[in-house]
Amino acid sequence: MPLALYALTVGAFGIGVTEFIIMGLLMQVSADLGVSIPTAGLLMTGYALGVFVGAPILTIATRRLPKKTTLLVLMAIFTLGNILAAIAPTYGILMGARLVTALAHGTFFGVGALVAVSLVAPERKASAISIMFTGLTLATLLGVPFGAWLGLAFGWRMAFWAVAGVGALAFVVLAALVPSAQETAEPAPLREEFAVLARPQVQLGLAMTVLGFGGVFAVFTYIQPILTQLAGFSQAAVSPILLVFGAGLVAGNLAGGRWADKSLNAALAGTLILLTLVMGASAFAFHSQVGAVIAAFLLGAAAFATVAPLQMRVLSQAGGAGQGLASSLNIAAFNLGNAFGAWLGGAVIDHGPGLSAVPLVAAVVPLSALALAAFSLRLEHRTGLAAA
Repeated sequence: MPLALYALTVGAFGIGVTEFIIMGLLMQVSADLGVSIPTAGLLMTGYALGVFVGAPILTIATRRLPKKTTLLVLMAIFTLGNILAAIAPTYGILMGARLVTALAHGTFFGVGALVAVSLVAPERKASAISIMFTGLTLATLLGVPFGAWLGLAFGWRMAFWAVAGVGALAFVVLAALVPSAQETAEPAPLREEFAVLARPQVQLGLAMTVLGFGGVFAVFTYIQPILTQLAGFSQAAVSPILLVFGAGLVAGNLAGGRWADKSLNAALAGTLILLTLVMGASAFAFHSQVGAVIAAFLLGAAAFATVAPLQMRVLSQAGGAGQGLASSLNIAAFNLGNAFGAWLGGAVIDHGPGLSAVPLVAAVVPLSALALAAFSLRLEHRTGLAAA
């Protein structure tokens, strides 16, 4: 794999840290800014909605820029947003800083995915995407536990200063390693790019992504209180367990990419089945400490095994003009799922059966994604037969 691909991984790492870091800081932010834990959890929802809104807007706004220039501009926005978060005096300003940071997220991964697949042979496209997304998984494996430790030891603001430093480093690495030759061709007319969104299979792919990740983040957003209040761990134990979760993310992400290279449709259905089963089982496992550690690893592996198949499904159904927009919108769809999941988990805690029921309720969401995948694959089969 070319070095430029690993430069994208560094950028993905920086963005991944800032997206997920709030999950290890919920209790500190809640106490410092005088808001409830579910309200602090909305910082995850706000970020995800910022990605959802920012992805199509910035993708269209930067469509005539060279890809490398686009990536560098986005990383600069990301770094400034984290500096603002570090100095935010109120919850409202912190939410605003999260929204600014989120603007860069969807377009970075959307453009980055196109650059990644352009750097490798056709039979390795899904693996290239999974390697770029390894930065996201490493962010959870290393960055989020480190951020949780920083927040516990030095206050949650120090964690955001550290993330801003990661953003500055990622800017330098991208500038050095991503080749300037990766320029955008003359873009297609906007109507052709937007036309891709009218394709039923693209719409189904985006919906699968929203639902596939919605359940994951209903649990992951509230992993700190789940581990401390259900499993009985101390706050100090959360960081090491997040390392276990992150190890599962890395393993699942790479395995999902390789599976998708061999058979995209089988990987799409198989990873969603696995995710549903693991989430259902975790509802019971989180009530014991040993079970919680095992569930953390398996949940991470099952969740990120779906990333490459879901992203490749949308790219394969988009094709040609509009592929860049579809790629960015699918990243937005991941984050819309994150926002929905964070809201769902908070609703179950505040207005439903409570924290212990969050994993079981969340398992219904990827089950819905699996139903959509079955419908989409059946529709594709029927269309193929009709064309033949």
